[in-house]
Amino acid sequence: MSIDFKSRAVAGVRGLQPYQPGKPIDEVAREMGLDPNQIIKLASNENPLGPSSMALDAARQALDEMCLYPDGNGFNLKQKLAARLSVTPAHLTLGNGSNDVLELVIRGFACAGDEVVFSQYAFAVYPISTLAAGAVGIAVAAKGWGHDLDAMAEAINDRTRIVFVANPNNPTGTAVGRAAIESFLRKVPEHVIVVLDEAYCEYFEGDEFPDGVDLLSDYPNLVVTRTFSKAWGLAALRVGYAVSSTDIADVLNRVRQPFNVDTIALAAATAVLDDDDYLQRSREVNRKGLKQLAAGFEALGLEYIPSSGNFIAVDVGENAGQVFQGLLRRGVIVRPIEAYGMPRHLRVSVGLEAENARCLEALSEVLESMNG
Repeated sequence: MSIDFKSRAVAGVRGLQPYQPGKPIDEVAREMGLDPNQIIKLASNENPLGPSSMALDAARQALDEMCLYPDGNGFNLKQKLAARLSVTPAHLTLGNGSNDVLELVIRGFACAGDEVVFSQYAFAVYPISTLAAGAVGIAVAAKGWGHDLDAMAEAINDRTRIVFVANPNNPTGTAVGRAAIESFLRKVPEHVIVVLDEAYCEYFEGDEFPDGVDLLSDYPNLVVTRTFSKAWGLAALRVGYAVSSTDIADVLNRVRQPFNVDTIALAAATAVLDDDDYLQRSREVNRKGLKQLAAGFEALGLEYIPSSGNFIAVDVGENAGQVFQGLLRRGVIVRPIEAYGMPRHLRVSVGLEAENARCLEALSEVLESMNG
């Protein structure tokens, strides 16, 4: 007797597709018959500098405690974050990456029939978590590839429980300034939670960055989420956090899984917060890399979306899938983003100078071979 377990899944889950991450180097090496040491990965918005030496030292020391459960409250990391952000530990919720924290917000505040608002071309976790909870996702049409905050405010109704705003946004790299964010927050009813996803905030250039933590005292319905995976170089360890009112944090911690951040991750994240030199080098490498990639795309006659993150979405034409495969054959991994409704674009993470140059050279070769 055969049972169709897919049909027995909850309704929201039946409509989902698994999240597709960037291809790992080993997989490409197997598929393409390449030497993994000759492959560069510019697909997952990772930090090309490698980890901080301070984080590595702390992680190695923490290995001795591998047989023990982690500190379920993350005391040391919360103390360090609280001091850095000028909040109290009670305002913080730790997560297994910021993805985990984003899902906690959904689980804590949305259920079947509720509505969750987000932008077109926004991070895939928003609709995935919304549908999995049985809630209804409202995708608001983008404006210039970015968030149309006025339209998002108009989309809020009596059924709306949560609004997600990614700033900067993945995968488009678009960002909005402080005045626009504050204007939007003033329009949102006080009972609707606004999640300001600042996973890429460390890369934001200019004086207009709307630091969400600074806005918390004026907007108690605001939740700010951040991660150690990008500028802080700890993607493999999965550490993220939310900063919110203590009331909201209390709810998030009620649905948070026990020991959701492991001992090694806690130790590395706590240590890396003292390595401001590493953070500044990460920003500088990214600043130069964005300019290098943009100049290269312009030289190839390709349009791209100006980015405030550590990646650029570039329009390579109708045959983006073929371009992606051509790059793979040359040992360059980037990210197709057709699943985001952007079939002509590839998202290219910023690498080291030599990696960016190799990507541009390979892209030129692929385009020339396709046009010739």
